[in-house]
Amino acid sequence: MTRAVVCLLLLTCPVTANEKLTPQFRLTYDKTITTKPFTGRVFVMLSQRAKEPRTRLSPIRPDPVFAKDVKNWKAGETITLSGEDLTYPRKFPELNSGSWNVQAVMDLDQGYRKFSTAPGNGYSRTKKVDLDKTRTVKLHLDQIVKPTPFPETDRVKLVDIPSKLLSDFHKRVVRLQAGVILPKSFKSNPKKRYPVIYEIPGFSGTHFGALRAAKRNPTNVDGVEALYVVLNPSSRWGHHVFADSANNGPCGEALIKELIPYLEKKYRAIGNPGSRIVTGHSSGGWSSLWLQVTYPSFFGGVWSTSPDSVDFRAFQDSNIYTEKNIFFRDGKPIPLVRRGRTVMLSFRPYSDMDTIMGHGGQLGSFEAVFGPRGKDGRPVPLWDRKTGAINPKIAQAWKKYDIRLILEQNWKRLAPLLKGKIHVYMGGMDTYHLDGATRLLKRSLENLESDAVVEIFPGRSHNLLDKSIRARIAREMADQFKKNRVAGSR
Repeated sequence: MTRAVVCLLLLTCPVTANEKLTPQFRLTYDKTITTKPFTGRVFVMLSQRAKEPRTRLSPIRPDPVFAKDVKNWKAGETITLSGEDLTYPRKFPELNSGSWNVQAVMDLDQGYRKFSTAPGNGYSRTKKVDLDKTRTVKLHLDQIVKPTPFPETDRVKLVDIPSKLLSDFHKRVVRLQAGVILPKSFKSNPKKRYPVIYEIPGFSGTHFGALRAAKRNPTNVDGVEALYVVLNPSSRWGHHVFADSANNGPCGEALIKELIPYLEKKYRAIGNPGSRIVTGHSSGGWSSLWLQVTYPSFFGGVWSTSPDSVDFRAFQDSNIYTEKNIFFRDGKPIPLVRRGRTVMLSFRPYSDMDTIMGHGGQLGSFEAVFGPRGKDGRPVPLWDRKTGAINPKIAQAWKKYDIRLILEQNWKRLAPLLKGKIHVYMGGMDTYHLDGATRLLKRSLENLESDAVVEIFPGRSHNLLDKSIRARIAREMADQFKKNRVAGSR
């Protein structure tokens, strides 16, 4: 029997029930997506749960993903993806038979974080495939992801301006966005000026969060009226946390020198350091604390909740300065996600998902901020993606972003500038093992005799922000504004 005949039989013969199989995906794309030959990463996503597989990418109960890097792929030409290409989960050579929703995506990589829903990217319509009957799936990419408009209201406004600093760095137009929630008196009292609360969302959050935040009426801060601004920290590599970095560029400088001056002038902010409070949760919690420490005279206080690792002696559950492997310790997988005391996910599967994405994953996002830029233009990895081995040279480079270390090394200068400004709140059983780093920060600040408030809430998870804690933070912010005598100005 010739090889051609064998291949034909494999492609056309039905599959036995419950048989494991490796299908082939044959892709073409329409010239409406791009008229130029495409070079980049192409994905095939499958799900038995989601109607549109591209909308579901999760490391917990992960759905299968195939990926392939292509070069000079032209409209109308066919490429094939199979189990020989990149796959996720890592050890995933075959699929169970049965019915699957299948969808293809091509990442034009135009500066957005998530390839599967990034505006401008091409994708196919979902095809329902019975893998009991076929091993070949043809998909035609002829859809384009449309940008989501920001629906302004009387009190929620969009700020969207070009950044010269970031555009010069990236050599393309980069914009800064924020959602601004106006106080109720903004229109009726046109001479009144306001303090401002700047919120930085967590990973995957953007300025669209202002639309949800407005429902809480966050401009009434325990009786003090304030502008409430939700910033957009999203970037190609994930969450840039408003830190200047070798890969993301001068994100902090652009915020301080371009975005904040623009919106404070436009929306009648008081515009002095005591009138600015910065806050955030998770990656936004790290970012808000970073901004207060990095620009101690620019902001009048920080309320950081469940921040990402503020001490790299506890990066998630690893000490990157002394440990040799981020996947295993004493032969056992290092946990990353927990629910109470139950391990839900170890570090390696999360790392594997970042690998298949190519860019925009949470772990790779850290490397883009904290690490150097490689000769290939990509962030230099902290750990080997196959073995988990930590690169000690890169770990040392991360020290520039170790908040605890920065505070200790610069405390003589920072102490008077940060007096009464630092508030960090963390659950004692944080879902992502972030409490360990916060405990180390608390101990360090106590040793420095700081008046910083670092509080651990016993038994609480990453989702710390309930009504009572929000109310407490609002009271403390209002007291801070009153203490700084910026509770409103005519």
